[in-house]
Amino acid sequence: MALVTVNRLCKEYSGHVGLAVNNVSFTVTDGEFMVLLGPSGCGKTSVLRMIAGLERITSGDLLLNGRRINDVPAKDRDMAMVFQSYALYPHMDVYSNLAFGLRRRGIPKDEIDRRVMTAAGKLAIAPYLTRRPAALSGGQRQRVALGRAIVREPQVFLFDEPLSNLDAVVRLTTRNEIIKQQKELGTTTIYVTHDQVEAMTMGHRICIMNQGEVVQIGHPLDVYRNPTDVFVARFLGNPRMNLFKAHVTHESGDLVLHFAGNNLKLPPQDQPGLDKYTGCPVLAGVRPEDFYEIEPAALQGRLARLPAEVIAVELLGAEALLRLVLPNSEEEAVARVGRDTKLRTGDTVMIGVDISALHLFDSSTNKAIPCFNRS
Repeated sequence: MALVTVNRLCKEYSGHVGLAVNNVSFTVTDGEFMVLLGPSGCGKTSVLRMIAGLERITSGDLLLNGRRINDVPAKDRDMAMVFQSYALYPHMDVYSNLAFGLRRRGIPKDEIDRRVMTAAGKLAIAPYLTRRPAALSGGQRQRVALGRAIVREPQVFLFDEPLSNLDAVVRLTTRNEIIKQQKELGTTTIYVTHDQVEAMTMGHRICIMNQGEVVQIGHPLDVYRNPTDVFVARFLGNPRMNLFKAHVTHESGDLVLHFAGNNLKLPPQDQPGLDKYTGCPVLAGVRPEDFYEIEPAALQGRLARLPAEVIAVELLGAEALLRLVLPNSEEEAVARVGRDTKLRTGDTVMIGVDISALHLFDSSTNKAIPCFNRS
């Protein structure tokens, strides 16, 4: 069992103004795969290195199974870390790289051999045990680095952007391998990445960070569907969410959302939460997949049609991206539509938008307005 509790963790680096990590708190339950996600410089790697014992904690508490381990040396924390740079010994063959940490801990030779061969078999690197790292591909080296963590049989796995040096195809296969191994082993895992695809596909939960602070924690789809603020809304999703300046008015007993030169009557069930925003500026968010060139049968009567000009069409094979200009909008919008679209640059279109999929944000705070039910 391994329960990791991070409580109000802070990190201040000498010579830097302010905190690199500011009051970060979260709990990773036994066997959970938690992803720390955020842009470069948001503090996620600093949090991971404090958990690993590679950076001193400025303030706050780090607990493993309820025991405070702030001052426990890294070697005694029973955690295994996989680095972005692989950190393999170039003068050792694969077998020796896998066995090195076990030998230093005085594990019997027979047990070392069992663990190494088991991990090598699971990771499909058994044929390469006599090779040195220089003779391996990037994906094979990363599997060796993963194997070195697995053979330790730790309580916690820590991953620091382990796939960022791999090309797209190898990154996909290695990502799937990590998911498979974590599921089979059931080891508590904390994984740092700036890649939202990795976060969405790998994590049981994701913890999104920005400027040293935790912004939102939740299951990947919950966070995607219900972002807590504009940062999360635009950081998750590729292409990112479209945002429009808007305002809300009362008209004939209904609430109407005005944006990009259009007036959209909001569903009655969503109106109570918006009452206090009547007459106030808000931000209206539409994800690219919530625009429609052709109205699906399942959304009959739920789409509003907005006039738009097509300024570019990106044909991606399985789908197409339309870059649009809507009336009175300061920035272009992106719509994800079917690959068979006949629209081309310069065309005008009445693009459909799913009203129930709209996201609204308070313009003054950038926080989400909780008026839409997307559970």
